[in-house]
Amino acid sequence: MKIVVFGLTISSSWGNGHATLWRGLCRALAARGHKVVFYEHDVPYYASNRDLDRVPGGELILYGAWSDIRARAIADVRDADVAMVTSYCPHGIEATEVVRAEHRALRVFYDLDTPVTLSRLSRGEAITYIGPRGLADFDLVLSYTGGVALRRLKDQLGARRVAPLYGHVDPDVHRPVEPIGRFTSDLSYLGTYAQDRQAALEALFIEPARRRPERRFLIGGAQYPQDFPWTENIFFVRHLPPPEHPAFFASSRLTLNITRKAMAEMGWCPSGRLFEAAACGAPILTDDWEGLDAFFTPGREILVAKSTDEAVAALDLDEAELLRISKSARERVLAEHTSAQRARDFEAAIEATRSDRAQPAREMMEA
Repeated sequence: MKIVVFGLTISSSWGNGHATLWRGLCRALAARGHKVVFYEHDVPYYASNRDLDRVPGGELILYGAWSDIRARAIADVRDADVAMVTSYCPHGIEATEVVRAEHRALRVFYDLDTPVTLSRLSRGEAITYIGPRGLADFDLVLSYTGGVALRRLKDQLGARRVAPLYGHVDPDVHRPVEPIGRFTSDLSYLGTYAQDRQAALEALFIEPARRRPERRFLIGGAQYPQDFPWTENIFFVRHLPPPEHPAFFASSRLTLNITRKAMAEMGWCPSGRLFEAAACGAPILTDDWEGLDAFFTPGREILVAKSTDEAVAALDLDEAELLRISKSARERVLAEHTSAQRARDFEAAIEATRSDRAQPAREMMEA
């Protein structure tokens, strides 16, 4: 298939979770014979932190103004098998108009930020990547979030057919490597600063650091404010490009996952970091949310903390127990949560939708 995507970014992993997911998925799709043409608005903050300049097995089109590439986008969509618009696409509404005007390609919307989309909708806030017709013009809506979110996409945004397409990991990129001294920690946390994660970060990371001053804690990420409540045993590394993630995780005795508030409240929304860390062989401590046990078995493949006491208890586990948990998690990820598996999930959703779309025509011919 030729798959045309109008997305946020694939070229820069700075301050977003989209790029790494797209890289793994594009590589997996290319291995299965497909080609992805990815349209990305060329903005300064991504350009200055660009860590990829071509789509694996596909094509990257960077553009300044939508008017500059509209004609090319129309031509690509006209020649495509699948035309997709994603959440946070800077020209999502304009791209949707191009996609809905053509009828050869299967029209797909992929919301990689479903809880944020639905939260804004419930508050009456503008959603810049979805037009006034909602999602009614798409043949298929894919969601990074499962559970109740799928029904709400139908009920509130008019999606006709929905399917989950969860996070994933490319095990060729995220794998066990030798630890690196500057990343060594007893508890690490990798993530862009977000105010709605701060309360959980204080309970599960900062307060444990205060209680265990002899231990080393490490944060990797971007956009942390000057007034962040650092302690003497919390260390910081600025934004890490994806090639450094395996060493970061492999150097962690235990690593922490914290879910964005809207995603935690909705559930069924595993962070890509969960799969990345597990694939690198790091034991994981996470906050709790509905649906977690569909991806990892708590206590056997992942540790769950709802309080500072539980986080400290996880930190105090012996090496043998942490190793057992990390091995079990890695086995689960390699079996169920790789980019190759998500590529197969994507193909299945496309084929099912294509079959449904063709059914009325078959019925008319039979009549």
